[in-house]
Amino acid sequence: MAIGEKSPAKLAGNFVRRKINQLFSSQNDTVVRAELARLRRGIGKLPGSMPELWDITIKDLPEILVGKDEKPSYGEWAVYTTLTLFALHQQGKDLKSQCMNQEGMFLGKAVRTLIQTSEDENRVKRRFDAAATSNSMEEIAHHLRGLIQLLKSENIPLDYPKLTEDLYRFQFPEARDNVRLMWGREFYSMQAKSKE
Repeated sequence: MAIGEKSPAKLAGNFVRRKINQLFSSQNDTVVRAELARLRRGIGKLPGSMPELWDITIKDLPEILVGKDEKPSYGEWAVYTTLTLFALHQQGKDLKSQCMNQEGMFLGKAVRTLIQTSEDENRVKRRFDAAATSNSMEEIAHHLRGLIQLLKSENIPLDYPKLTEDLYRFQFPEARDNVRLMWGREFYSMQAKSKE
């Protein structure tokens, strides 16, 4: 990759950032609610399988992220999964006053914030482990959906562009353990800070 070029993971994250910013800056709340509802209908489905989502998840996607065969590309998977999860997280909340996308609230940190008691620790850690040990995008999307529902119930935001980057890298078996390590560090660094 030439100097100045961004990695595909960064491009995917930037794409999601732009999409969320477009929703956030829209003056038409009805259109925004409709787009988020459409995205929620895509949860659990394959990227590209719902033509009504193409304009949100594929239109203007950087060329390097667009698939070249009949299967969704790594970029398409990461973007689609993240945007549908964001729509779930944002459901029932005003995008302007309570946006569930927050820079710096990485996955491990956000999940750690859910833990208030030892019972929480066991329950939440079990769900987090299930997501982290996934070996396919279908599997991790399923487990992340449960975690997002927990975050949503506690009004805990998440850095969705960063999650997109993580999910892009997670699809490469040689990078998966690095992503898992990063999530574990985020999770336990929050615990260390709370004990200081």
